[in-house]
Amino acid sequence: MTISLPAKLNSLPPTLPIEGAVRIDLEEGIPVFRASSAVQNRIEELLAKQQNTPLSPEEEEELDCYEEIDDYLSFVNRTIRNVSLAPTQQTL
Repeated sequence: MTISLPAKLNSLPPTLPIEGAVRIDLEEGIPVFRASSAVQNRIEELLAKQQNTPLSPEEEEELDCYEEIDDYLSFVNRTIRNVSLAPTQQTL
């Protein structure tokens, strides 16, 4: 099985807090990584602004970075879930 990672991250959004950016929840005993409420709020701010006025180039880049981070978190969550749900194989 080949696993391909999303494209390499070139930068993080300047508003992304270094600590507390990601939280871990348990769903059916499996850890799930999610953006913190502060990060989710910032994304919602940008999306709401985007509906009313064009975002600045910096804001567009910031929103794009958040999308890339979301892709990575989704990949990590899928991988963890698949490994957790795969039948245990023992080697002799």
